[in-house]
Amino acid sequence: MYKIDNYLERFFSKYKFISCWVLRILLGISFFIHGYQKFPLPSKNLIEWFNFSPFLATTIPIIEILAGLFIIFSGFLNNSLGNILTRLTALIIAIFMVFAFSIAHIDWFINTKLFTSEQIFLLGTSIYFLIRGNK
Repeated sequence: MYKIDNYLERFFSKYKFISCWVLRILLGISFFIHGYQKFPLPSKNLIEWFNFSPFLATTIPIIEILAGLFIIFSGFLNNSLGNILTRLTALIIAIFMVFAFSIAHIDWFINTKLFTSEQIFLLGTSIYFLIRGNK
C-alpha cells in the first residue's frame, strides 16, 4: 500500500495547483449562471416569489454575476489584492448562500435535500476560498 500511495503522491504532486483552479472555475461559473438565469432585470421571479423590491430583484442577479466573475479573476492576481478580492468575493457568495437557504430553501435545513443539492457545495467551496484566499 505504501508504494501505491507514494507513486500516486509523486504522480499528482505536479498537478496540485490545478485543484484550486478547478474549484475556483466551477464556483465562478455556477454563481455566474445563478445570476444570469434571473435575467431580464428586474427578476420577475424574485419579485413574485419572495416579494422583493424591483431594486433588490435587480441587485441580486448583478452581484451574483459579478461574484462569479471576480472569484475567477482574483485567482490571476498573485498579490495581496488578489488574496483580499478572493476572500471578499467568497464571503459574498457564502452570505448569499446562507440567505438562499434561509429564504428560498428553509425546508432544507439538516436533511437530505440540503446535502444532495448543489447549493451546499457552493457554500462549502466559498468557505474554502474565504479561509484559504489565494494561497
